[in-house]
Amino acid sequence: MFLPLSRLPIPGYILVFTGYAVLGLWVAGEAGRIFGTKDASPIVIDEIAGMLLTYCAIPVALLPLVIGFLGFRLFDICKPLPQLERLPGGWGIMLDDLFAGCLAQGCLRLLLFLWGS
Repeated sequence: MFLPLSRLPIPGYILVFTGYAVLGLWVAGEAGRIFGTKDASPIVIDEIAGMLLTYCAIPVALLPLVIGFLGFRLFDICKPLPQLERLPGGWGIMLDDLFAGCLAQGCLRLLLFLWGS
């Protein structure tokens, strides 16, 4: 999903990402209600939104994509702000991964800056 979106101008990418994240709040909440558990494994809209945030305005090249993925997974698993998961409905499902994406984006930008890319 990222590769076609990466061709958009940055404001367009941000607009699509924002719409996806807002839609994800509702979808994740409804899916959690349907599955009877919060953040059930079939719910992946939160991971997709987190990855889209990680890759926002990042060069499309193998190394940044791999580092971004690994950074996102690290922060998604470590849960630096576990209280986000306790938020009601889709908020807890989505914000947890959006925060992981934000941290991964920041680390990736720092690494790209230090490497001079």
